[in-house]
Amino acid sequence: MLFLVVSMVTKLLLGFPFMLLILGSLSLYLFLYMPMFNMTVVVQQVRTGIMPPALVAVPMFILGASIITSGDAAKKLINMVQTFVGHIPGGLPITTNASCTLFGAVSGSTQATVAAIGGTMRPMLLQAGYPSSFTLALIINSSDIAFLIPPSIGFIVYGVVTSTSIVKLFLAGVGPGLLIFALFSVYCYLYSKRKNVGQLPKASWSQRRNAIREGLPVMGFPLIIIGGIYGGIFSPTEAAAAAVAYALLLEGVWYRKITAQNLVKCFLDTGVITGVVFILVGAGQALSWLLSFLRIPQAVLVPLFGTDPTYLMVILIVVVAYFIGCMFVDPIVAIYVLSPVFAPYVIQAGVDPILLGVLVVLQAAIGSATPPFGVDIFTAQLVFRRPYIEVIKSTPPFILILVLVTILLVIFPQIALFLPDTALL
Repeated sequence: MLFLVVSMVTKLLLGFPFMLLILGSLSLYLFLYMPMFNMTVVVQQVRTGIMPPALVAVPMFILGASIITSGDAAKKLINMVQTFVGHIPGGLPITTNASCTLFGAVSGSTQATVAAIGGTMRPMLLQAGYPSSFTLALIINSSDIAFLIPPSIGFIVYGVVTSTSIVKLFLAGVGPGLLIFALFSVYCYLYSKRKNVGQLPKASWSQRRNAIREGLPVMGFPLIIIGGIYGGIFSPTEAAAAAVAYALLLEGVWYRKITAQNLVKCFLDTGVITGVVFILVGAGQALSWLLSFLRIPQAVLVPLFGTDPTYLMVILIVVVAYFIGCMFVDPIVAIYVLSPVFAPYVIQAGVDPILLGVLVVLQAAIGSATPPFGVDIFTAQLVFRRPYIEVIKSTPPFILILVLVTILLVIFPQIALFLPDTALL
């Protein structure tokens, strides 16, 4: 076990890709400590990880996001929101926050949201007088709402690993996602009021009507995905296919921004991103299998939980484990590795699997923007070409808000469970 940890941390610090970090360390461990082991088993485990039919939705949601990102939808969406809130204190940050939330209903990906919304909003925020570190923290944390708002790749992976209803997980993410949006908006208002920055001239009703006419078609995505799933019309995979069809219709016919050349690039980008995601999924499955084979979970968790763990103890330990784990590894890997480990204790304590799924994916979202190795931190570094310290400097208030939402979900679970409990499923 110590060898695995040292090997992974060393590769992480040396900048190795996550997939090589996991599979390389796993293979090296088996080669040194179990030389007679049949490595075909590792290949079988990787293959097992990517076989569930529900994962078919992942590349389709990625393709839909790629098509939208390559067109004008993000700009139209931002302009529509800005005409209504740009004139109030914190209008630009609230526009960024709202656009990230709405774009999350298109992409389901935090990194895509960072690039699509952040690339447009960051120059405007800087021009309005906001500090660079604040704009970066706002963008990466607001983008994490995309991990909760359907379609969420995190929910798909969690549902596959734990055999939990992906439809109910999608619906359960809406309430917490909107709560985070509201609390982030309050913080942006108070921050801007105190700093006296960020107000734009009030838009006329003529400008607002034009913005609605251009931006409203983008809202067809949450209508198709959330409305279709809530009404029992679509399964998640069918909703993904419908989202791709709508993306093609919107960018190709309505906005007329997508060309054959752009479409080929979208397909290629989707193939690359899907390949990375699926390798991470397979690597997570292989690592989870090795940990189980070595009986490491039993050695660690039995003393930690005891013989009769309480409901609150299980939730607390699981939340803290994911919170810490996602600071260091990709959320997909953390979900794949940790979920089977905690499953027996979750069942024993009678924790609602839908509520737990929301808490787990929320911790994955928090970890994505939390030092030292949150994946959205490095995405922001790459997209905006800014140093690491500048990216993380203003993140603490946002992280505290996300922790507060975690506490509220534990105390008031109906924030997450209201929609799945009332849906026509």
